[in-house]
Parts: sequence; C-alpha cells; structure tokens
Amino acid sequence: MLYKFKSKATGDVIMLQPNGEKVLSIIGKDSGAQGIILPAQMKAAIDALNAAVVQEEADQKAASAAVQAEGKVVPRLEGVSLRQRAHPFIEMLRTCDKAGQEIVWGV
Repeated sequence: MLYKFKSKATGDVIMLQPNGEKVLSIIGKDSGAQGIILPAQMKAAIDALNAAVVQEEADQKAASAAVQAEGKVVPRLEGVSLRQRAHPFIEMLRTCDKAGQEIVWGV
C-alpha cells in the first residue's frame, strides 16, 4: 500500500506503507486508510518530526560511539534516514501551514 498525501497548496508526497505509518505515528495521527491534517496541527507535527529526526541521529551516534569504544570498526549506515524520508513531508507541512490548507490522504 502507498500513502499519497495531497494538498491544494503543494504537489503530492507519496510514501510506502511502513514509512507513511511511521511518519503518521510520529505526528500522532492514526495510520488508517484516510485522514486529514488541519493547518492548526501542522506546527506541532513539524516539531514532532524534527524531534524524532534529532533523536534518531543521537541514537545512531551513541551506537557508533559504543562500537568504537569496543575497538571495533563502525559499520556504514545502510538505508535511508528518517531525516531524508521526512524532509519532503516537513516541507509540505510548512507550505500548507503558510497557505492555510489541509493535507489529506486516502481520499
């Protein structure tokens, strides 16, 4: 399943199901088949996503430091970070907040 986030103020943002569910969970939204983010909720959603990005990066840094402390080689991080996945959605939230437009999915 794909999550297709739509708004009248921006282009669509499309995410695979696990990524869409993670982002929605972070901002406190039900990851159901349909939903809406109102302009009044957008600043809190942006703050929650930014906090989650900072936390993920701090966790990765701590894990790397622990591996280094054991004298092992720190493995290269694989995959796409939350910062990279959330960036287009955060930009969508910012634009929609300024324009006073809601974001919907599943409609």
